[in-house]
Amino acid sequence: MMRTWLATAAFQGQRGVADFLTKLLALATLLTIGTASAFAQSEAGGEASLKLPDLSSVGFLNGAIDGHRLLLIGILFCIFGLGFGMVIYMRLKNLPVHRSMREISELIYETCKTYLITQGKFILLLWVFIAVIILLYFGVLQHMEATRVVIILAFSLVGIAGSYGVAWFGIRVNTFANSRTAFASLPGKPYPVYQIPLEAGMSIGMMLISVELLIMLFILLFVPGDYAGPCFIGFAIGESLGAAALRIAGGIFTKIADIGSDLMKIVFKIKEDDARNPGVIADCTGDNAGDSVGPSADGFETYGVTGVALITFILLGVKNPTVQVQLLVWIFVMRVMMLVSSALSYFINAAIAKARFGGADEMNFETPLTTLVWLTSIVSIGLTFLVSYFIIPDLGGDASQWWKLAVIISCGTLAGALIPELVKSFTSTESRHVKEVVTSAEEGGASLGILSGFVAGNFSGYYLGLSMVLLMAIAYYFSTMGLAAAATMLAPAVFAFGLVAFGFLGMGPVTIAVDSYGPVTDNAQSVFELSLIEQVPNVEAEIKKDFNLSLNFDRAKHLLEANDGAGNTFKATAKPVLIGTAVVGATTMIFSIIMALTAGLTENVDKLSLLHAPFFLGLITGGAMIYWFTGASTQAVTTGAYRAVEFIKANIKLDGVVKASVADSKKVVEICTKYAQKGMLNIFIAVFFGTLAFAFVEPFFFVGYLISIAIFGLYQAIFMANAGAAWDNAKKIVEVEMKQKGTPLHDATVIGDTVGDPFKDTSSVALNPVIKFTTLFGLLAVELAVTLTRDQGPTITNVLALAFFVVSFFFVYRSFYGMRIRSDKAE
Repeated sequence: MMRTWLATAAFQGQRGVADFLTKLLALATLLTIGTASAFAQSEAGGEASLKLPDLSSVGFLNGAIDGHRLLLIGILFCIFGLGFGMVIYMRLKNLPVHRSMREISELIYETCKTYLITQGKFILLLWVFIAVIILLYFGVLQHMEATRVVIILAFSLVGIAGSYGVAWFGIRVNTFANSRTAFASLPGKPYPVYQIPLEAGMSIGMMLISVELLIMLFILLFVPGDYAGPCFIGFAIGESLGAAALRIAGGIFTKIADIGSDLMKIVFKIKEDDARNPGVIADCTGDNAGDSVGPSADGFETYGVTGVALITFILLGVKNPTVQVQLLVWIFVMRVMMLVSSALSYFINAAIAKARFGGADEMNFETPLTTLVWLTSIVSIGLTFLVSYFIIPDLGGDASQWWKLAVIISCGTLAGALIPELVKSFTSTESRHVKEVVTSAEEGGASLGILSGFVAGNFSGYYLGLSMVLLMAIAYYFSTMGLAAAATMLAPAVFAFGLVAFGFLGMGPVTIAVDSYGPVTDNAQSVFELSLIEQVPNVEAEIKKDFNLSLNFDRAKHLLEANDGAGNTFKATAKPVLIGTAVVGATTMIFSIIMALTAGLTENVDKLSLLHAPFFLGLITGGAMIYWFTGASTQAVTTGAYRAVEFIKANIKLDGVVKASVADSKKVVEICTKYAQKGMLNIFIAVFFGTLAFAFVEPFFFVGYLISIAIFGLYQAIFMANAGAAWDNAKKIVEVEMKQKGTPLHDATVIGDTVGDPFKDTSSVALNPVIKFTTLFGLLAVELAVTLTRDQGPTITNVLALAFFVVSFFFVYRSFYGMRIRSDKAE
């Protein structure tokens, strides 16, 4: 029943959308294929033609084992990671929970599941765009054999399935954990309230990294070397598409629901997660759609794309086949050690936390999470040096490169701990910036509170930006110490930046775990209220009999609210890590384009200069796209939230009922789904055709464009994420520490939080997959443009550039004028 109503709601009008997409694809196909018969290129080009060297040709560990067999052992570690995730999954499922709470969490899961099925169909619709370009470029223009084209298409679907699958696993784990956390709070002890969300996060983190690594090892070890390139490129494009769609649509959905639900607290003076509010179920669904589904898919894509970028660099930028094998094996062994270091650190931290807080009546929920992050960073750095010493003791005849490369990776691993620490300075409930927001709002209301949040976001951009520059500068310095000669490597600095991005992910499962902590704590608070457990007849005697627990409802609610503040903080800490990875990793992917355009840095290098006007214009254009994207994604939230608020205000019943009707709750979910998909459609088509248009304008214009969206996107994302988190936790201080719910100060901080909602959970977080999708898809787009220009002349390329830009601009225009509240109301 749930599936039927939401699927029906989500696809109202989808027939018309499908017809439109079909026509649009037909237009793009006709524009491009009309010139295909004249193309005479006989061989595939670009990254898809890359061939992996024979991994078994190089011995490791003093020749005791070859590279192929060594990486086969890595598969066992992946299986261990999968087992780790599944064991925690089963443990969470079997934890005690009262039936009233379990019913709510299962309702949330069913709604999330139906939403995810709807999004899966939508992603496949978007995949058709990518499939058309792949077929046109590789099949028609490059005359690649059918088998290779089918492999690229198949692995793009594998990439989508990976992002989609881990997202599904994430919502299932989190919806188990939310009700168990709510139930664990009833005795009034803080430790179980901390332990369950972290276990859920580690389950997702270990599963995510293990699946991604398993797929990449499969390609590396079992796919013939001349087919591995197409597999990796297809896989990366697919997971980027899946992550972008789930991140953007999920971010729009969750903030429509969150704002619609939160504003009712001001309008009707009702409590947080009041069961009579029809928006609360949608808000809980959104917590998972935006804060669980999105980050899970995004994290999966981040680890995969960064790996593909480094593989591509090694095959393009390193000339010695032996060194290629050494570096490839080293990178994948390091990825395996990522699982080991995270699991080891988790168990050590769990023992410390239990000894310190297991029986405590009070605890700072952020303390053990912070310890876990730093402990994992230290263990990861130690294993980086240890593994490097044994795997690459002699790289190209240089016995010193192992520790230099380890230092470079460690710069990224250190960033994975340092950046969250800096983020806490602007977003934690203990932060002076967040307390400044509260102080401002006490006298100046929402206006001054919002201004103080802007201050926090802007300052965070300065400190986080400089910290990244410092660590990248250290990496650059060590890359100048003989790496080019030892590895016969072009542009070693670019490789160093790629390794920094790789190091960002050196504590991957833990980064995902602390990010996933937030949606569980948020939902746990909602589940407690929606379950109406305090009103269940004889509930204290029942729970005492069935679970042997004594209840303290007021204390439980206090703990859940305080833990939600910690969840807000650590959700915020993961965002700059992921966006930083996207930007630093994009450098390596852009290098692949530069290598192709300059014939291995032997020609046209002068066009990578401000003196080359198209390159400079591209730098300016990228910023324009970032600011449009921010506006378009926020507009979708604004219009959807208007509709949600309008419906809730007209239908909420506060007298004579204990909870909202199922029909009204479904209607709010329907509104959220509708506007999430409308917003996503406009954004995706504008980005897709914009990428094609700018690639066709001029290749070096496009390089400047890619560099620009990475840099503008970095600072825009950091500013918005941290300003939003500051507003969110300012509200939490008022609620938990000051206990001033329902006061004018609370109203002011709620308004600030609603401003911050699309900042932190829609626009900022979606910039990460957008940057990577544009860069990856740009690999195909620019090669397509170069081939057309060479074989047909610049006229056809310019005509296509204009045509693609017109389509992109139409959807840029439509993302506001087609989403306006008044025009929508007229419809």
